[in-house]
Amino acid sequence: MKPIRTLEEMEVLVKAKETPTVVVAYAQEEDVLKAVDRAVSENIVKAVLVGDEPLIRDMCKNLDIDADSFDIVHEVDERKSGLVSVQLILDGKADFLMKGLISTPYFLKAILNKDFNLVKKGAVLSHTTVLEMPAYDKLLIVSDVAMIPDPDLNQKVAMINYNVKVIAARLGIENPRVAIVTANEKVSEKMPATIDAALLAKMNDRGQIKGCRIDGPLAMDVAISQRACKIKKLESKVDGQADILIFPNIETGNVFYKTCTYFADAKLAAIVTGAPFPAVLVSRADDDDSKYYSIVLAAALI
Repeated sequence: MKPIRTLEEMEVLVKAKETPTVVVAYAQEEDVLKAVDRAVSENIVKAVLVGDEPLIRDMCKNLDIDADSFDIVHEVDERKSGLVSVQLILDGKADFLMKGLISTPYFLKAILNKDFNLVKKGAVLSHTTVLEMPAYDKLLIVSDVAMIPDPDLNQKVAMINYNVKVIAARLGIENPRVAIVTANEKVSEKMPATIDAALLAKMNDRGQIKGCRIDGPLAMDVAISQRACKIKKLESKVDGQADILIFPNIETGNVFYKTCTYFADAKLAAIVTGAPFPAVLVSRADDDDSKYYSIVLAAALI
């Protein structure tokens, strides 16, 4: 399989698969409804909407969307809408989850609810974004920009493994290049992120993390620019061609993510990883295009 290099190519890949079903928690949100309607119209997914049914139908009417193209489950309570949505997946009536108007804490608590026992001890829920940018010649997978404030070494290992074994593999990216991003390329005890980066690179060398090429610590320029590597005379397994970026903390990742979308004309898809099913979670300010491609990414992983 040739590597998928654009979100539109990912869309083509998904259309060739059996159509999965998304369940949207607290679905009464305009951009979400537009994105889900587009995904249903493009035969990317079937959809179940959980929320205030009369309000959802009114919103669909105002948006010129056929509400009868979805199954709607009436639940006016915000917290319960998340629990109902997850239960529908457990009952086999849906394949993956999407955040609607429900608050992020309620959304994540539904996934982590002990009664469901979905996330096993030691598992890591994290956030992965796939970016397409005009200035980069392939898709870029990045973590974590939205969930884990200050990931420790084990959490970074979990992010790498999921991004390599699930997301990159599904996108046809073999032996992906993983850059552990820091402020520079030197290991320093004054910058703990550089120590983690060096440990991750050595773990890869010793076969503790497999299926990819990891280097770090790496500044952003040498992670994504071969020219920068040549100027700095840096020999690296990533060689300025990163497929995956792992950020040291949520501040760095989130600023990068929003800078790419607002200043670099990036398209994106974003999901929560680590549960038995993908969960679409994007910023409230992200447009319906981003929400649509996030549905496409989640559908690709089913």
